[in-house]
Amino acid sequence: MGERFKNLIDGKWVESSNSATFDDINPANKTDVLGSFPRSDHRDIDRAVEAARTYFPVWSRCPPIRRAEILYKASHIIEERSDDLSAVIVRETGKVLAEAQMELRDGVSTLRAIAGDGSRLATEAFSPERAGAVALAAPVPLGVAGVITHWTFPLAGCLWAVASALAAGDTVVLKPAEDAPFAAARLVEVLLEAGLPPASICLVHGHGEEAGAPLVRHPDVALVSFAGSPEVGREVAITCAAEEKRLCLDLGQRSVAIVLEDADLDLAVDSVVGAGFAVSGQRWRGAARLFVQRKAVKEFSERVVARVQTLRLGDGMLATTDIGPIINETQLKRVHGHARIGLRDGAKLLCGGEVVKEGECKRGFFYAPTVFGDVVVKMRIVQEEVLGPTLAVMSVAGLEETIEQVNAFRHDVTIAVYTRDIARGFRAAEGLRAGRVYVNPTPLNRGAPLSLTGFSPLSRIRRHAGSQNLFDFGAWKEAVIDFVGQRP
Repeated sequence: MGERFKNLIDGKWVESSNSATFDDINPANKTDVLGSFPRSDHRDIDRAVEAARTYFPVWSRCPPIRRAEILYKASHIIEERSDDLSAVIVRETGKVLAEAQMELRDGVSTLRAIAGDGSRLATEAFSPERAGAVALAAPVPLGVAGVITHWTFPLAGCLWAVASALAAGDTVVLKPAEDAPFAAARLVEVLLEAGLPPASICLVHGHGEEAGAPLVRHPDVALVSFAGSPEVGREVAITCAAEEKRLCLDLGQRSVAIVLEDADLDLAVDSVVGAGFAVSGQRWRGAARLFVQRKAVKEFSERVVARVQTLRLGDGMLATTDIGPIINETQLKRVHGHARIGLRDGAKLLCGGEVVKEGECKRGFFYAPTVFGDVVVKMRIVQEEVLGPTLAVMSVAGLEETIEQVNAFRHDVTIAVYTRDIARGFRAAEGLRAGRVYVNPTPLNRGAPLSLTGFSPLSRIRRHAGSQNLFDFGAWKEAVIDFVGQRP
């Protein structure tokens, strides 16, 4: 049995009001319990928000440079404990060790960037429209920030939201994903060790409907930062809009790879397999949907299947492991149900499509890496986001048809285009409606572990570049001073 954890409320480590708990289980080995965590409810959220609201006037007046110093010190502590924290991420999420280490490095760089942005917060002066007056604009914090995180990036994703809020001068109530509470607890411990006043952050564990929903609805929460599924995100957005709360929403992005007939197929296969099966395909911006030009689809599909069949499932701490487990049993069933739907809709199963229970995999939630062929864009395995180790290969006539089909997606899309004709790459980038378009993205390290390949490096955790991160968590106050007629 693992360690028993508590909530942090008003600077004190406390049990939940109802004394209920839930276990944090290693998805690669169900018998490995990382710890027992409070299963909190609205009463714990009420106490945490009240504590954060009470301390807000103190923390908001803390000089920005001092807030930045605390975050800088935390980044050094995280770096010094990288081995231990990486192991926590692997045990908690099932990631392979290489990807956990990469997440931690990106989390540290993100934390330092936010600290730098926070240290430069300053009042700006400008001239208003009329003479005889001066206008001052000062950045001000919003109040209590309710932060709800996703398990996919349990440390780096948590760092982005929490550090941005603290650097902006907000106090924080953090409700981490119930599938990854351990990393969040360790992060809060690091922040306290770095000198963060305990009352400036509250940590409340629990399930979404019991603790997350009351945090979103709480009238004293000025800002909600939510990372998670589109379904839950829509409910969060509706609630925040109704109560006129600031909202930072990260629902991930759909992902697409376009392979044209003149593409470097070795490069394309390395990239789409790396991006599609890292974190067992549960990572946002993986390469789940593959549009392949008709003349190349047969050879490309054969190469992908051959590569996928060499991938080894297992515990992420083992150097021999390419793919770890699915995060929990519920998601495992969802992924398998998704594969069955693909078969019923007429897709051809090229490999995988089954739960794996043999050998070391019998103790965890493992699913065979799966590739479907003969897929058409209207099928549910293309239209729905399930987040599992599945690739769907679609045959298209050419680039124009692909652009039309991809642009029909109603959600944000990240796209990789493979072609030796740079002019076609430019046409794709121009015609595709997407937040990011890669052309011939090279894996981070050809021949490296699966988690270090693909076209979606983990450094994309930050939602914005530069100080825009802090602007999401604060506001500007203007003062117009009229000095005409003032006595000397």
